[in-house]
Amino acid sequence: MKVNKVIFVDDDADVRHAYGQSLTLAGYDTTLCSVFIEATDHITPGWTGVVVTDVRMPGKDGFALLQRSRKIDADLPVIVMTGEGDIPMAVRAMNEGAYDFLEKPCPPSRLIAAVERALEKRRLVLENRRFQAERKAIAHARTAEPAAGLTAQLAMVERLLIEACLKDHNGKVAEVAEALKLARKTLYDKLTRYGIDPTDYR
Repeated sequence: MKVNKVIFVDDDADVRHAYGQSLTLAGYDTTLCSVFIEATDHITPGWTGVVVTDVRMPGKDGFALLQRSRKIDADLPVIVMTGEGDIPMAVRAMNEGAYDFLEKPCPPSRLIAAVERALEKRRLVLENRRFQAERKAIAHARTAEPAAGLTAQLAMVERLLIEACLKDHNGKVAEVAEALKLARKTLYDKLTRYGIDPTDYR
């Protein structure tokens, strides 16, 4: 599973594009956002990336984004950045579940190092979830269809895994295909075969 996506959120366009360029040049699939709502549009329970957010923003701030991100997925790493850092703010960020706290101006190398650590944590979490889903699907298939042939049991496991992945990715077929390492057409064929409607998971 390729886990290399970064959402970078900052209302300052110059800061946003400067750090965004550094992240892109480092090889990350980077999405730049200026406000809370833009960022939350991209976050799903099985999203293969991490969030980096500034604290001070118009409307809902970085702490609101941290809380929302953790509500969507409690294991999603969120790195909090601010140009007005102080000890109480750093303590609050960590107490609320931030993966890391960085003060601006932050050297790009330090940001990239933090992102790399966060992405590795995310990769391990998602791999463990997939492993647990596979074990659960196999156990369910054996229990539900003890007399069925191997082909029927494998089909049930495949269906359960697809449904679990659709739930993780809010029914977004392109993301599910990427997560399952399937061509999009192949996934659509399987959805048709099993009578699965992706919109039921949105």
